Amino acid sequence: MKAPACPSLRDAWLQAFLDALGASPAAHQAARHIQWHGQGALASAYPVTDLACASMAAAACVLAGHMSSSLASDHPAGGVQSAPPQVQVDVVLASAWFGYTLQPVGWQIPKVRDAVTGDYRTRDGWIRIHANAALHRARALQVLGLGADATRQAVAAQVQRWQALALEDALVQADACAAALRTPQAWARHPQGLAVAAEPLVHYLPGLPLPGSSLSPAAVRSVHVPLDPLRPLASLRVLDLTRVLAGPVCTRWLAAYGAQVLRLDPVGWEEPGMVPEVTVGKRCAALNLRDAAGREQFVQLLAQADVLVHGYRPDALERLGLGASVRQQIRPGLVDVSLNAWGWTGPWRGRRGFDSLVQMSTGIAWPAGGTAAPEPLPVQALDQSAGYWMAACVMQGLHRREAGQGSVWRVSLARMAALLASGRMAEKKPALGPVPLDAAHTRAEDTEWGPARRLLPPCVVGEATWHWDGPAGPLRRHPALFP
Repeated sequence: MKAPACPSLRDAWLQAFLDALGASPAAHQAARHIQWHGQGALASAYPVTDLACASMAAAACVLAGHMSSSLASDHPAGGVQSAPPQVQVDVVLASAWFGYTLQPVGWQIPKVRDAVTGDYRTRDGWIRIHANAALHRARALQVLGLGADATRQAVAAQVQRWQALALEDALVQADACAAALRTPQAWARHPQGLAVAAEPLVHYLPGLPLPGSSLSPAAVRSVHVPLDPLRPLASLRVLDLTRVLAGPVCTRWLAAYGAQVLRLDPVGWEEPGMVPEVTVGKRCAALNLRDAAGREQFVQLLAQADVLVHGYRPDALERLGLGASVRQQIRPGLVDVSLNAWGWTGPWRGRRGFDSLVQMSTGIAWPAGGTAAPEPLPVQALDQSAGYWMAACVMQGLHRREAGQGSVWRVSLARMAALLASGRMAEKKPALGPVPLDAAHTRAEDTEWGPARRLLPPCVVGEATWHWDGPAGPLRRHPALFP
């Protein structure tokens, strides 16, 4: 008798994602019958393509399960659930969607990184300074004793006078953003590494029930909004309080299936290099949560929303009087999904962080030879995978909401790093070449800056169409209202 084949790392991670969510039988059924197209992998010591495929497939399979249960609720008799829609994932396009998906035609996207941002040699190792935000840049330069017009060469000269961990501590104490390069073994012994290793892939907490959730099934069906299999999220209202990059990836995915996403940013916040990538299909408005009038407006918007996606550091909203329990009271039945860089437990849970910094601290960027410069991943895989993982959490939250229950979901970049690191010794696959951004692989998009072409969808869920109701455009260009 032939032994059953061992699951691939991609399939094992997909199963792990669904198990962590407590996904529905229909979602698991969709995963068992998923169709994979293409082969190869991004060139990396880590299985980045497997992570791309598994995280996108998780969101797609939970969407398929949601569609199956919602269509059953639409049936006059109720409870007649058919097989979930077929899910297909293109390995090449999934890998490409972990990078940049937009090619301008006749114009240029601004640079993503500030000149000061980057890796620097210290007296005893390496450190990465993240200075894309103007305030983070100013704080880092102040710690280094440099003026606002300092060059990268001047920064490098100052950094070389420091030991890596001492400079990391000084920058973090000044509320700047930095991370020293550690070995994977050092991270495994670090208090934060130990804390993250003990965390689940997602922290789940039940929220408040929807008003009327005690109604009979027939009464619940009488107020149920029928699902459109072509635009399965068309009735969904999403408040987006996230910045680069995981949260905007999540809400871009939701918008692709029809969700009404309203992104809120304070005046002065800019991320010009990423805005064309992630604002497609979204309304983008200005709102300042530090202002009493802004908080009141947010409360009114939250009361109308089905989903809240946010990426503030732990306790940030609590300090504004908008903690998790308050949010559930404002909107019973709310699906509340949040992201943290360093995990939800441990001494670093409140530390600022970004994908590239997490790669440094966790040892993912540790060079193969051990003495060369850091070797980061070829794409921002922690951000990207966390974004699709957040989308999967939203979909599972909607499944629980169908039963009348709100939910709170918390994910982190550091936990995604731990998952990726667990597959480091996996069998390597043939390397993927670059995906050409040509007519065969893209669709035209008339952005606010000019024409562009965007990559074709990496996944297909039944008959659902992947497109956006509007092109990418600048932040704060709409009123802070749902349509």
